[in-house]
Amino acid sequence: MGDSALTSDCDVLVVGAGNAALCAALAAREQGAARVIALERAQRDERGGNTAFTAGGFRVAYNNLDELMQLMPDLSEEERNTTDFGTYTDDQYFEDIGRVTEYRTDPDMAELLVRRSRETLLWMRTKGVRFVPMYGRQAFKVEGRFKFWGGLTVEAWGGGRGLIDALHEAARRENIEVRYGTRAVALLADDQGVHGVRVRAGGRTEDIAARAVVLASGGFEANAEWRARYLGQNWDLAKVRGTRFNTGDGIRMALEAGAMSYGHWSGCHAVGWDRNAPEFGDLAVGDGFQKHSYPLGIMINARGRRFVDEGADFRNYTYARYGRAILEQPGQFAWQIFDRKVAHLLRDEYRIRQVTKVTSDSLQDLVRRLDDVDADAALAEIAAYNHAVDRSIPFNPNIKDGRCTRGLAVPKSNWANTIDEPPFMAFAVTCGITFTFGGLRITRQGEVVDTEGAPIPGLYAAGELVGGLFYFNYAGGSGLMAGAVFGKIAGTSAGAFAVRGRGLKPAPR
Repeated sequence: MGDSALTSDCDVLVVGAGNAALCAALAAREQGAARVIALERAQRDERGGNTAFTAGGFRVAYNNLDELMQLMPDLSEEERNTTDFGTYTDDQYFEDIGRVTEYRTDPDMAELLVRRSRETLLWMRTKGVRFVPMYGRQAFKVEGRFKFWGGLTVEAWGGGRGLIDALHEAARRENIEVRYGTRAVALLADDQGVHGVRVRAGGRTEDIAARAVVLASGGFEANAEWRARYLGQNWDLAKVRGTRFNTGDGIRMALEAGAMSYGHWSGCHAVGWDRNAPEFGDLAVGDGFQKHSYPLGIMINARGRRFVDEGADFRNYTYARYGRAILEQPGQFAWQIFDRKVAHLLRDEYRIRQVTKVTSDSLQDLVRRLDDVDADAALAEIAAYNHAVDRSIPFNPNIKDGRCTRGLAVPKSNWANTIDEPPFMAFAVTCGITFTFGGLRITRQGEVVDTEGAPIPGLYAAGELVGGLFYFNYAGGSGLMAGAVFGKIAGTSAGAFAVRGRGLKPAPR
């Protein structure tokens, strides 16, 4: 295990300090793990990995309002009376995960995600995480009543930053140590399994011994070389939506220790992101650089052409793959175009100060001010689109309304409104990568398996570095939910393993 002396010992060592990692740490403590340490590569002000950059949405199955009330008990009577929360059953969840992944999702992982979604959020509530309705992003108000759409109803109070703060406060209460500025560089492993982690902190290397290790340090989306290697041409040019620290360390360490790779290594979650956003995420802006109201308008590329069906489905089921579509366009950018009819429906992210935006009362003037776009071709494309809209079908943003175009090579299947009422607005977007889909293979107990398919003793994993759940696409809110579900599973197993190693009896599950 190297020449460095083992200067620290713990029962469970968690690599990472985001949603999945802290759920694992808290679950390990519940099993009786006496000392739990979480390693955070970032300093405190950048803590939380990708979780801190999210809106905090959780895709959870529920059958009725009473089950939602258990998650959000402080819903007011007015909120209950003026909101149609609908239902989102296990069967709907399974169908959505299957459909968007082209039915390649690992069935065991999908089952755990769906079946344990609600119980995991209830457990997180006992740790002090508060959940509220996702009004600002997932519900439109029509005739005085909010209606949720797209299967995503619940978010953590305070968004991703609020979630991270709540989980870190829970960790503090339960005496879980978080070490900031500490990068894991290798697993301490031998023929008997994994026994700890080698880390770098403050320019020094040390080995931390642990009875069990949980890897929860994210994917490789912040590693430009790996993006080009595994995702393909021009992926090194993509913006990174979240943390700059997710460079694949956890995956690399596990593969070096003999772990099996698994999942869609050439796939990722990538969205429309402001063209002039910084290289990595900015916590002050959070996810505000995203631009997800494209179903209400159209997108054109440098040649002035539409290139996707903006209304193929609710944005929850298309946004995670349309980033790739934008990256494949000339110059790796596009412009989203809207008019006055839908301006009031645009999400809050279109109103931030740091936005690349053009407005005009003239459509001709607007397109001529779009950087790097063939204006004449764009005008012709918009005219053809306007002519193709079936105006006999009513527009309704809360449902797949079937208001479509007729006769276009690239159709728009829902929410097709003409672009003809000033003022006109256009927003420049590029590809923003959220997380990668390839990673490690785990068992239903969260154990990392080796290349022969056998569990590696003492090694567990959760979160974005686990492969097999997402292929091609992603249903909004299922990432945080998966992180919490599999984080709790991995931490429970790691805690029980560590306690047994001390000759004690684990806490009942």
